[in-house]
Amino acid sequence: MARVISILYWLAAALIAFAMFPIALVVWALTLPFDRRKVVLHALTNVWGSLYTWINPLWSVQVEGREHIDGRAPYMMVSNHLSLVDIFVVHRLFCHYKWVSKIEIFRMPLIGWNMRLAGYIPLRRGDRHSVVEMLDRCRVALERGSSVMMFPEGTRSRTGQLKEFKPGAFELARDVAVAVLPMVIQGTATALPKKGLTVSRARMRVTVLPPIPKAEVEASTVEQLRDRARGQIAAFVEANPWPVEP
Repeated sequence: MARVISILYWLAAALIAFAMFPIALVVWALTLPFDRRKVVLHALTNVWGSLYTWINPLWSVQVEGREHIDGRAPYMMVSNHLSLVDIFVVHRLFCHYKWVSKIEIFRMPLIGWNMRLAGYIPLRRGDRHSVVEMLDRCRVALERGSSVMMFPEGTRSRTGQLKEFKPGAFELARDVAVAVLPMVIQGTATALPKKGLTVSRARMRVTVLPPIPKAEVEASTVEQLRDRARGQIAAFVEANPWPVEP
């Protein structure tokens, strides 16, 4: 039964991509003259990404803490990383941001093409030049008023335990003087394995924590900021365990 549901799910996911990309292309073309930050296209992408959680009968998603997001201010958004499904879950926040994602995702037909249209930011792991270019593009996005979303662990946790955070996101926050918005993702590790396409039952939650204000970002070192954001996420996970099964 799990295999049948998985096949049907990925067929539906492909159909959604084929249906949504032409719409995204039209939205991109119509808004190009006046929407420099691609706000409208990203809003459509939020719907696109959310569809992948809405159509799966084995998945449920709970969103908490939206009140901590000020839609008028850019943030350096950071979260723990458990699964590919994290991307779909974050879209359920329905706020504006630019993804930082490994370059392989940008090469995917339809989905990757839309990511380029939306101005998301690619990263080639292990390539110093790519890291510098990524940081420069993130800096420009933040200065223009767009939030940037990054997983500071770098890669998905294999065990579910929170890994050490890389400093790049927090260097950006200090350089541009924007607040840091920590978030916690729970339950996605069981939704989809790191290797394989068999979907499983999962109850998932994304929680937006109170932001680290701009004044405190400016008063902190990169290391202090990194450790504070990681500490907030770790403390929430410890204090608010989340069930694997509904």
